[in-house]
Amino acid sequence: MKKLMMLAAAAVVAMAGAASAAEHEVKMLNKGEKGAMVFEPDFLNVEVGDTVKFLVVDKGHDAQAIKGMFPEGVEEFKGKINQEVTFTVEKEGVYGIKCTPHYAMGMVMLVVAGEPVNAEAAKAVKQPGKAKQVFADLFAQLGQ
Repeated sequence: MKKLMMLAAAAVVAMAGAASAAEHEVKMLNKGEKGAMVFEPDFLNVEVGDTVKFLVVDKGHDAQAIKGMFPEGVEEFKGKINQEVTFTVEKEGVYGIKCTPHYAMGMVMLVVAGEPVNAEAAKAVKQPGKAKQVFADLFAQLGQ
């Protein structure tokens, strides 16, 4: 009986840990509150262990990591056009994400988990076209 109660308690603790991780949804849009070709939202504060799911609302978009804008040691992801993609936030830091076909049009976003430990390296990544200004605005939300 005691062993059964210990197993039940362990199961409750394990489920509580899994339940504490949140899933955040991001829409890929042709037009949103901030204009044409946007992620909505384009800035997320999350916890390590949370997932971010990119939803295909309008066709012609993807979501993928921007090289140099993920915390060191975290594997970058690459979604496909017109397909949902989900990634799990593995470490503290900032995560820069783009829509490949609309990158220069400023279809980018920033995910922040805990302390933005890699913010300086992420800000140093050269951005094309409108993405440069969008990221400047997003980093300003960090107070950086």
